[in-house]
Order: sequence, then structure tokens, then C-alpha cells
Amino acid sequence: MSKDKWDSRFSEEGYVYGTTENEFIREMSEQIPPRSNVGCFAEGEGRNAVYLASLGHHVTMYDQSTAGIEKAKKLAEQHHVSIQAAAMDLTKEKVEPSQYDAAIMVFGHVPKPDQQFLIENIIQSVKTGGQIMFEVYSENQINYKSGGPPTVEHLYNPSDILNWIKPYKCIHFYYGEATRNEGSRHTGLGHVIQVVIRK
Repeated sequence: MSKDKWDSRFSEEGYVYGTTENEFIREMSEQIPPRSNVGCFAEGEGRNAVYLASLGHHVTMYDQSTAGIEKAKKLAEQHHVSIQAAAMDLTKEKVEPSQYDAAIMVFGHVPKPDQQFLIENIIQSVKTGGQIMFEVYSENQINYKSGGPPTVEHLYNPSDILNWIKPYKCIHFYYGEATRNEGSRHTGLGHVIQVVIRK
């Protein structure tokens, strides 16, 4: 979706995807060394960024929606943590390379021609030896009707992702069902792709 559409969605009352961190990120977060510099990409209203900051990490979040970023800052204040934020179109603008100890992305869905750029943008932001972890909906999600984009064009193919992460050490790869209840937009059983790699 465009920046205007995301700004409109994130201007709705309440938090569209809830205020609780993604389950996959919670499960994998123990792999991130203490007090790491972490980049959170396509982070929306900030729920995962705030969670990681609450663990003691130094967190910078990226999203194209300024409305989402404002809500993320409010959420951080409510949890008495500090996060940095940058408004960027991650499918066109490159983040400074080799600056983070780890990076995450949760349900950052973009058109297929932009997907490789986004994933590589996340990976290149991390220092050698750092970890990248993300969860997205697979193309099979179109059959579940429990959230995510309404067209296959914005969903991910596992073969594409395996090709993009091939140069790196794969620690975790999962392609299958998972239940996600996150706000009003992710409700119930879905079909996801999960990745943890070491650069």
C-alpha cells in the first residue's frame, strides 16, 4: 500500500495490529545478545520495537507511515522505553549498511518486484555475524482469510526467500501454518514463512 493508505489505516483509533509483540519475535528474541543495536523494519505502530526496547536493546524502527511512527512513540512512552524512528520507503531508500547487531521484520508486505530489495535492505543493515529474523505471510495465506494482503502479488514465495538468503547461514526456516491474533487485522490460523539467518 502507499504511504497515504498506511497513514490512513494507522490513523484509526486504537492499534490496528495490537500492542503485543509478534509471537515469533518473542520466541526468537533470546537469540539477540544483550543491549544490542536492533533495526525494526516495516514496523508500523511499533509493537515489536517497543518489546525489544523493553528487553534493554537500543532500537531504531523504520516505516513509511508517519502516522504509524507517531503511535509507536506513544506506545514507547506508555511502556517507559525509548526508541528511535525513521520514516523511509524501504523499497526505494537504502538504510545505512552494517550498523545493527540484529534486525527484524514482521509482515512487511510489498509488491513482488520490491520484495527482494526490501529483504536485502534489511540484511545489509546488519553487521557481519549479526542476525536477521522475519515472519511474513506466504502465498498460501490467500486461502486462509485471516489477515494479510488480499492479493498474491503482495505475498511471499518460499523459493524466492530461500534464494535471497542463500549466501547466509540459515538458523531457522519454517513454511507452514501458524495462529496469529494481532489486533483486528490478523485473526486466527494463517500460513507463514519464518526466517532466522546469521550474516
